[in-house]
Order: sequence, then C-alpha cells, then structure tokens
Amino acid sequence: MSGSVIFDPLLEWPLVWAALGVVLLFVVLAVWRRMSGWWLRALAAAVLLVALFNPSVQQEERDGLSDIVVLVVDESASQRIAGRPNQVAEAIAGVEAEIAAMENTELRIVRLGDGEGDQGTLLMTALTEALADEPRARLAGAILLSDGQLHDIDRAPDLPAPLHLLLTGQEEDWDRRLVITSAPAFAILGEPVTLKLRIEDQGAVPESVGGEAVLDIAVDGGAPQSFNVPVGQELELPVTLPHGGMNVIQFTLPEADGELTDRNNAAVVQINGVRDRLSVLLVSGEPHPGERTWRNLLKSDSSVDLVHFTILRPPEKQDGVPVNELSLIAFPTRELFIDKIDQFDLIIFDRYKRRGILPALYLDNVRQYVEDGGAVLFAAGPDFAQASSLFRSPLGEVVPAEPTSIVIEEGFRPEITELGARHPVTEGLEAFAPESEEGPGWGRWFRLIEVAERSGTTVMSGIEDRPLLVLDRVGEGRVALLASDHAWLWSRGFEGGGPQLELLRRLAHWMMKEPELEEEALSARAEGQTMTITRRTLGEDAGEVELTAPDGTVSVVPMEEISPGRFEAVFEGPEIGLYRLVQGDEEAVIALGPAAPREFVETIATGELAAEAVAATRGGIAQMSDGMPDLRTVREGRPAAGRGWLGITPRGAYLTADVIVTPLVQGWLFLLLGALFIVGAWLREGRR
Repeated sequence: MSGSVIFDPLLEWPLVWAALGVVLLFVVLAVWRRMSGWWLRALAAAVLLVALFNPSVQQEERDGLSDIVVLVVDESASQRIAGRPNQVAEAIAGVEAEIAAMENTELRIVRLGDGEGDQGTLLMTALTEALADEPRARLAGAILLSDGQLHDIDRAPDLPAPLHLLLTGQEEDWDRRLVITSAPAFAILGEPVTLKLRIEDQGAVPESVGGEAVLDIAVDGGAPQSFNVPVGQELELPVTLPHGGMNVIQFTLPEADGELTDRNNAAVVQINGVRDRLSVLLVSGEPHPGERTWRNLLKSDSSVDLVHFTILRPPEKQDGVPVNELSLIAFPTRELFIDKIDQFDLIIFDRYKRRGILPALYLDNVRQYVEDGGAVLFAAGPDFAQASSLFRSPLGEVVPAEPTSIVIEEGFRPEITELGARHPVTEGLEAFAPESEEGPGWGRWFRLIEVAERSGTTVMSGIEDRPLLVLDRVGEGRVALLASDHAWLWSRGFEGGGPQLELLRRLAHWMMKEPELEEEALSARAEGQTMTITRRTLGEDAGEVELTAPDGTVSVVPMEEISPGRFEAVFEGPEIGLYRLVQGDEEAVIALGPAAPREFVETIATGELAAEAVAATRGGIAQMSDGMPDLRTVREGRPAAGRGWLGITPRGAYLTADVIVTPLVQGWLFLLLGALFIVGAWLREGRR
C-alpha cells in the first residue's frame, strides 16, 4: 500500500485562482481599515478556499515487479580464438549464479553471433534491440561480455542503469596480421602491376619474434614461394600476371608462436588479366573466297593487331612481268618467322602449302613456337591432302590429324561430337543455330578433307562422323585443325549461316589458355555467404569436391551435372574467410567476404572503445583474466563499480492493482468551520 494527498478542485483552476485573488484583496482591505476581526475573516476565507481545492487521500495497492539485468554475450568469430570460449562460459555461469542469489532480480541473456556481410561486432545494436523488449523502469543494469572490439559504439543506448563490460582475453595477448593496402582489379598481360601490403604486429609482442616474417606467395593455388619481409613497413610488390582471365594471388604468413590466431595471416587478391592487344599472324596460301572472310573477321575486332602474310604470285605463275614491277619492298619473312614470332598470340595457316617460299627452317621455328607455348590454327583446304601439305613439313609433328589424301566434295552440316558437347570450345554452340526443322539448323559446307586423328580431341565432325575440328595440346602450346575451307559459308549466311564468329572467338581464347575455356577446371564464385562451385571436365563424372573452411574443418561437397561436362554445387559458408577447394588435380581458392574479415582486423581485447559509454553510467570494466567479479546492489546515482565488484541499481518498479480516493475532510465540516470563523469575526467586531 502507498498513500498520498491529492487535490481535485471543485471548480476549474482559473476560477480557483481568481477566488484566491479576491480573498487576498478583501483580507488586505480589512487589515488596511484596521478591522479587529480581519484574521477571523482570513481564516474563514482560507477554509472555504481549501474546500474548493477538495483535498483527498489517494491510496494505491501495488504489486512489486522484479528488476531486470541484461547480459549481452559476444559470440562473434573473434570470441572463438585462444581461450576466450572458456572465459565466456565461465562468465555466463558466474553472472547467472550472482543474479540467482539476488532477490527479486531476473537475468536476460542475449547472444550475438556473426551477422551478414562484414559488419563486424554490432554489440550496441544487440543491446538496443534487447532493451526494446524490456520495460525501461525495470532495468537494473546491463553487462556486455566481449573482447571490447565492437564496431557500432555510436549506437550506444541511453541507459537508466549502470553499464558494465566483462572483458575476455589476456594481457599478454599478441597477434600478427597481413594487410593488402592497394591492389588493382584489372591488369594488362605482360605488364607489371604493383601490389602494396603491410605486416602488422599488435598487442604485447614478445622480443623473440623479431622484426621479420616469412611471406608465402602462391598464384592460382600453385606451389608457394617464400620471402623474408620486414614487419611494420609497407611493401611494394611488382606482379606480372601469368595468364588471361581471373588470377588468384594468395599471400600467407606462417603462424608465429603464441599469436592469437592465423585467421588474419592470409589474404587473397583477385586480378583479372586482360590482353592489351591480340596479335595474330594470318598466313594465306592460294587465294580463295574464305581468305577475305578470315581477314574481315579479324579486322572487325579493334583489339586485334593483324599481320597478313599472303602469296599473291606463286613461283609457278610465269606471266613475264618483272619482279621489280610487282613489289616495292620485300616481305619481312625472317623477321616474322624467326625474330619476332614469339610476339604473336596466334598464327593461322589458311590453305597454305609448301612452295619453297617459307624455308623448312621457318616452319620448324613455328613448331618450336608451339611447343614453347604458342598457338597455331590450321584451316585446311584441298592442298592439305596433297604432297605439298604442311603435314609433310616440320609442322607435321604438331598437327593432330594425318590427311588420307581424300577430298570429299559433298554437302554436309557440321555436327558437334559427344565429346565436343562437353568441350568449352563447342559447348552450347547449338544455341547460335537459326531455327530449322531439320538438323542443327546450321548452313551446309561442301568440302571435307579426310583426316585420321592421331592425338587430341575431335569436337566437331562432318560426313559419316569424320573429324572436322580437332584440338590438341603440344608441349606448352595448343593446336587446332579445321579440316575444311568452307567455314566462310557461315559468315555469308548461306542456308542460315552458323556461329563462325563465336567459334573463332572461343578457339582463339582456348588456344591462348583463357581459364574460362579450360577443359578441366575447378572454379567458384561467391554471392554473400553462398558459394557456387563449378567443375568442368571431359569425363563422365566429376566426383566430390573437398572443401577446407577458414577454421580448418574439411567438408565433402557432392557435385551435380547441370549440362554435359559441367557440374555444380551450392555451398553455404558458415563464416567469412578463405576457402580452399580440391578435386583430383584441380585446386581453387575463394574468399567469402574479405580474406581478413573485420572481426580479425583488431583481435587484441581492449576496453577503450566502450570506456566512454560505460563511464557515462558509472559502470565498470572487469578483466575476466582476473576472475569473475561480484555483483552488488547500489543506490541510484552512486558509483556502480569497484575493485573486484560491479553494481546494479534496484529500480523498485511496481504494478498498480487498485486505487482508493477518500476526501481528507468532509464538506459539512468545512462549512461549519467557515461559519464559526465568520460568526466569530462578527461578534468581535460588534464587541459582543
């Protein structure tokens, strides 16, 4: 029960105050006129005024409510390193025991894990959301259980009770991390780009660690190279990309003795390698309708630098015209085929045959160019089946199919072989076919050079499944043989045409080892915490992918075939960081979020970030390494922390069950008292 005196005036408050003014005026007038009963008049007026105020006694029946203490537990990634999980468990058990020993006090536990993306530890946001569900009048205190590395201190709520921080970690903790300060997203092949990185030490770094660290650098999951680098200095690392497409460069620091975690010892930089210009050498033999088609296709691409070597006047052509009237300068064959052959990305032999113009030494140099990593495309015509064929030259060692000397002059539609449906060069080419009721919808060709496959892969076939397009790897380079010179019919739109431009583009990119057109490849792309794993293979089955998470746990992910030669799997990463994928001989590295997430930018426990918010409520910061502090009750406005203890403020909140209002004095008593004072004044002033 609780009682208090309240006033509920019988008139509106303005009228009550007006009546008070009139009474004061008459009392002052009575005093001024020296009336002997002025004070009795004043008492009578006061009694009547009090009656107007209508004083009453209000009594409440109250049901007491318990006090609430909110404990926000930080269970983010940085709280799962070293011995912090044990400290968290010990702190939770200690707080539960202390609150249980207090009367009329409840504990609310809120757990905060890793959120979406790389937002870090949103501890104050979690506290604000927890307080929104609790009555403010019952809040006796709030406790944060964390390493103090919170990333939303600006969202600290205004608390009516003390805020405390139970700090995990040890005073002797130290950590080393790798920071990529600058890295481009694109780079031109053959031109070096500069990456900037820095190695930082944090916390109580022991003297035995030294000022140098070993840095391992690996490209596309290959064997790493180790370098000794200084700590605390920004390093500039020149890098030349080894291939086009996405290049994944991984930097790793071996874990040092005693450091908190190696989760921030690695970083991945993904740089897309692009070619500034594609240099192509087109070697044409006998003029034919397809020669102009090849030239137009290559010249239509502004990124292609084309050098066209063609024979306009073969040696057997004797027309009596002097040589000095046919040519102004000699064609630089030696410079092209000997001195600068390595500068070409692709060499195309279009219906070229041996005529003694290019010596065997030049052709042998082209063979060596292929074995050293070059790319050659043979567009064969009838001359490929003759004795003067390039197959009979030193280039024959790299040609993937042998001519049988048979030339078939018959209409046919090129078809993709069963293996070609899996090969990235010809995969899905049917989508480029025009609508047709018969066949794949491509226009017909009318000449096929019969060849016998010696090596490589036949991805397109012609009449009676004879090889039409054969691809092969020779040494470090790649070779393609197109056993027909009628591809130009597609570009002319004959019978609907066909995907000549797309086929040539894919051929060129495959021969230049673009990663997206590799037959055997393992790749992954990330969207948020979802990883899509893609395995491309010429085999019937891709098997399972072994996936290693940032914390070292290994998972086996089954693959599902979504199209011929292409297998996929979707994996939800439990945490952000670096994931390593292995399937047979294929490896890949992918980062979900940044390689070193925000949680691991600063790993040393500190109370500095929350110190201002804690001090504003007279709370305290306690180190869990010193043991669990006691919890005490303190009065509101008093310091709520001391050595070995933290305080909460009882709020005394209640719920009103019933309210009883009783007049302080009955109305008839007011009238009686007022009448007595008035009569007394009249008698005194009348001297009776």
